[in-house]
Amino acid sequence: MPKKKIRRAIVTPDKHFPIEDKRAIKVVCKAIKIVKPDIYIDLGDTGEWEHFSTHYWKGRNAKPMEDLIPLLDKDVREVNKGMNKIDRALDSVKCKERHFVQGNHEVWLDKFVTRYPYLDHYKTENALRLKERGYEFHPYNRKKCLKIGKLNFTHGKFVSKYHSFKHLDVYGESIMYGHTHDLQRHTKTNAGGTISAWSLGCLKDIEEDEDWLSGRLTNWNHAFAIIDFYSNGNFNVQVVEIINGLTSLWGKQIKGD
Repeated sequence: MPKKKIRRAIVTPDKHFPIEDKRAIKVVCKAIKIVKPDIYIDLGDTGEWEHFSTHYWKGRNAKPMEDLIPLLDKDVREVNKGMNKIDRALDSVKCKERHFVQGNHEVWLDKFVTRYPYLDHYKTENALRLKERGYEFHPYNRKKCLKIGKLNFTHGKFVSKYHSFKHLDVYGESIMYGHTHDLQRHTKTNAGGTISAWSLGCLKDIEEDEDWLSGRLTNWNHAFAIIDFYSNGNFNVQVVEIINGLTSLWGKQIKGD
């Protein structure tokens, strides 16, 4: 009897290059070489994109374009440099199927281009060279999510206390997302079976004291997911948490140093 074919994926949430957690990213790259995924899914907010915020280019305090362009170019270089680290790991295991799910920070790039259409090289797809890198692009929070088997993927929309419940309630199917930077899961069973929503944490530097938090504590976590997809559309999710640059995977300890 022939074995059922399993397709394996690695999913990574918000990295916010260049303020990523460097040890967590190293762990992910090492994990890719162990897992050898068939599919890679980036859940967006891959870059921080600080200077694409409307604070820099809209309103009374907008920077002159001659001052702004070098800052935008720096953002593009830094985020591409971060993506290169992961892509090198994917290349090393010949992972061909790659998906980029646009995050709300990437939307800042597209809003900038809407205001300045002659600068369309800053659009998400162009700035990150997604076609050249071999990624399929999935725009931010469209009604039609990326769906593989019976599992949907989106960047994430809701940030309430019970956001996994909200995502599952709104989408009505199993879904995995980032955006909130914390780990959370909600599951329910109905006549059609069991469905779940997974919030996958982040891979950014969570020790950095960000001004917008105003000193508030967070429950952010570093993590990524490994998913096995079966031929009938069913799947199995393993959430791998990274604590202080360290995790274990399939009996192996992985250090991010």
